[in-house]
Amino acid sequence: GLTSQLRRAAVSIPANIAEGTLRSSDADFARFLHIALGSAGEVDYYLLLARDLKFIDPDTHSILDASLQEVKRMLSALVTRVKHDAKPA
Repeated sequence: GLTSQLRRAAVSIPANIAEGTLRSSDADFARFLHIALGSAGEVDYYLLLARDLKFIDPDTHSILDASLQEVKRMLSALVTRVKHDAKPA
């Protein structure tokens, strides 16, 4: 079950970004980016749980966690940029 939940949450990140790009406004796009960030938070939790349950070793967790933190940083920066661009001049 954990594998399924982890995969679902991980796939949800780019899926929400892709769906957001098709929206008509920056505000809508930002909303989908926030949903993607929420999915990244889920992945974060599932990776911790997998490590704690010893489904993955600490070294593997560290590698995956570093990649996930970079994705979260990039998403946060994109949210900031989209919100900035959405403000009226």
